[in-house]
Amino acid sequence: MTKIHTSDQDCCPEEFGPLTAKQVIELRKHLPLLSVWRVVAAQILLGILVACVVGLVSGRLTAVYSALYGAIAVIVPAAIFARGLTGKVASANAGAAVFGFFLWEMVKIGLTVAMLFAAPRLVLDLSWPAMLAGLIVTMKVYWVALAKGKVFYPVGQT
Repeated sequence: MTKIHTSDQDCCPEEFGPLTAKQVIELRKHLPLLSVWRVVAAQILLGILVACVVGLVSGRLTAVYSALYGAIAVIVPAAIFARGLTGKVASANAGAAVFGFFLWEMVKIGLTVAMLFAAPRLVLDLSWPAMLAGLIVTMKVYWVALAKGKVFYPVGQT
């Protein structure tokens, strides 16, 4: 186990206290909140883009439908998840927020799996590679949003 030397603690304040309103404003300028609805909107745009690329590459309309269905299998559950997280009950207190997050995450996963199982019945002549391309690319928007948060929530210069 690594021990922290007392010389390393000299730069840190002894006590932590509540932030002032001015400090909170400065902190929010440097660490903006990311809206889940912006992520869902980015998923919609990227899902359409993937379907267009699949259509150009394959030249088959069924592949476009498959890619769109793969994107929809991510977008619809993500939108339901976002709605659940932004509801009044989820923001009532910290316990409700944590419970709501896990509940809506399980709903999202279950709905995505159910939509994938239903895909062969709902999409005629399903192209699995195209559907998986739409699914994976649309799902990766979460990682891009975390890595490039300022893209989705630009911070103005003050």
